[in-house]
Amino acid sequence: MKDPVSLAFPVEGPATERQIAFDMILKRGLPVAPALILIAGLIWGVDGAWSAAFGILIVLVNLALSAFILGWAARISLSFLMAAALFGYIGRLALITVAVLAVHDQPWVDIVALGMTIIVTHLGLLIWETRYVSASLAYPGLKPTDKRS
Repeated sequence: MKDPVSLAFPVEGPATERQIAFDMILKRGLPVAPALILIAGLIWGVDGAWSAAFGILIVLVNLALSAFILGWAARISLSFLMAAALFGYIGRLALITVAVLAVHDQPWVDIVALGMTIIVTHLGLLIWETRYVSASLAYPGLKPTDKRS
């Protein structure tokens, strides 16, 4: 008898990680980006606005990369998915570090604005998205929308 939940088998079903990540990027991240850039510009000036824009870009690319890695790994096996989640996280943190170090001496960068934007945008999007994610096995991914209201 085949074990229905084995770490050696791929995950079946829709690519929920991509659905969730692109929901965060397209429905929540991009619409609030101008407001975050404006706020950073009001607080830190033009350099703060440019830094905030770069920070938001880093966050949105990080989310898209995460969705791609997890979606790819889920088609291989659950063990591979777990390894990809851990090592993908470490690798994406390294990429964020490299991106910040690559620009930190540029004249348009306000490092405090950049750092605050990266932290606030990551946490804000993740916390905001938790309201829309279903923890049900019947509807993995995003909660179904109620068409009646």
